[in-house]
Amino acid sequence: MKENKYDDNIFFQKYSQMSRSQHGLDGAGEWGTLKKLLPDFMGKQVLDLGCGYGWHCIYAMENGASSVVGVDISHKMLEVAKEKTGFPQVEYKCCAIEDVDFPKDSFDIILSSLAFHYIEDYESLIKSLHKMLKPDGTLVFTVEHPTFTAHGTQDWHYDEQGKILHFPVDNYYYEGKRTAVFLGEKVTKYHRTLTTYLNTLLANSFVLNQIVEPQPPESMMDIPGMKDEMRRPMMLIVSARKKIEDRN
Repeated sequence: MKENKYDDNIFFQKYSQMSRSQHGLDGAGEWGTLKKLLPDFMGKQVLDLGCGYGWHCIYAMENGASSVVGVDISHKMLEVAKEKTGFPQVEYKCCAIEDVDFPKDSFDIILSSLAFHYIEDYESLIKSLHKMLKPDGTLVFTVEHPTFTAHGTQDWHYDEQGKILHFPVDNYYYEGKRTAVFLGEKVTKYHRTLTTYLNTLLANSFVLNQIVEPQPPESMMDIPGMKDEMRRPMMLIVSARKKIEDRN
């Protein structure tokens, strides 16, 4: 399924009000952790899948990338990205992630932020990314944590007074489609286990560099509800590289 919720006017307007939309990378709670896992961009060819407003594309260029291709299924997101990007070396393509197809060994670095949980066929995607990466190339992606996606509703359980009781984790090993509510709108996502996320990479000739479950930064702890984010992981960050000996 290739859902394009971000071109819906109501959903797009709600998304544009989020901190990560208005303040860029510094408005994303995971950025401080993700930034430390990113490779050296100097002289590198970069692909950003699900690039949204283009924040990571711009960051890559500011840090020396030779070229960046940003891909997103949303025309509205890419319109904003093009307005914000002042680098002619950045090319934006409107395309579903599943349909991305570049020649073998096209990129040194492939990035993706909070997009792979919208992809139904994760293994096919990883096989495709392996082909497009140069030997020893780096793949870094963030996804919603399997604990967060398992039950599907992605909301807390509350008592009669509206106080948070706990976060539901259920049907963890039953991978597949989930209907979640994000920004008050129904969105289709795909749950998979931590084992699937990681072993699929290993089975397709990737080496794992780092796995991180980012915590909210201290600087954001005063934001309402942020302290509750310490009660369960919401996000997973994976850094991997293509084995240098795999040239086929």
